[in-house]
Amino acid sequence: MERYQVILAYDGAGFLGSQRQTTFPPDGRSRTRTVQGELERALQRIGWEGRSILLAGRTDTGTHASGQVAAFDLDWAHGTDELVKALNANLPQDMAVRSARKVTRDFHPRFDALSRRYRYRLFCQEGRDPLRERYAWRVWPEVTDLAPLADLWTGRHDFSAFGTPPRPGGGSVRTVFEAGWRRVEDDWIFEISADAFLYRMVRRLVFVQVAVGQGRLPVRQVLQALAQQAGCSHKLPAGLAPACGLALVEVCYDNLGS
Repeated sequence: MERYQVILAYDGAGFLGSQRQTTFPPDGRSRTRTVQGELERALQRIGWEGRSILLAGRTDTGTHASGQVAAFDLDWAHGTDELVKALNANLPQDMAVRSARKVTRDFHPRFDALSRRYRYRLFCQEGRDPLRERYAWRVWPEVTDLAPLADLWTGRHDFSAFGTPPRPGGGSVRTVFEAGWRRVEDDWIFEISADAFLYRMVRRLVFVQVAVGQGRLPVRQVLQALAQQAGCSHKLPAGLAPACGLALVEVCYDNLGS
């Protein structure tokens, strides 16, 4: 029996988030698809007898990933390349294992993670674009240059005005290692790396920055909210950037790769 780490990619549009649901309809059968549930079904088809896989983090309904990390214990007599092929043969078309490797038996993809990196994509266009909007947020009115806003987030801050702790009573201080906007043709792409994230933090940060870029919110109010000045978080406009533009792209570990 070995512990394996796999890197997952998935189109989040067809999933009710990454984690298997713990509540079920009255007939006892879950009618919702999750990333965890699909991977566990694929593993069962190749002989896995475990109760639950481990995931690096939670992604919301509609959020995509190219670098989600999962781990599980498996008695597998073949190589890791064969494991990737076997799992992909049993996974749905909107989900794939990109790579697999053996790791130590105490490896935990969530608790051992040193950092996570997310990417958010948006574009500015007045009319609907159904194909692009599956993977990006269509924003209108157009935004001004977003690049200078990314510098607001780097460093160690209390982000309680921009998200909620994943567990009741949890802390809201996080360290952002890198944050940046770049423009590719008419797309704006935001990337942010941190030691951890609050629930819906990236979507909230993007929403607030777009409000600044559209001239609806002064930068000073964002700075005041980040500095936790009394009452300032209530002056920020309510809302989240849509999940469709968000993707988990990398989880990093010490001496384990990502």
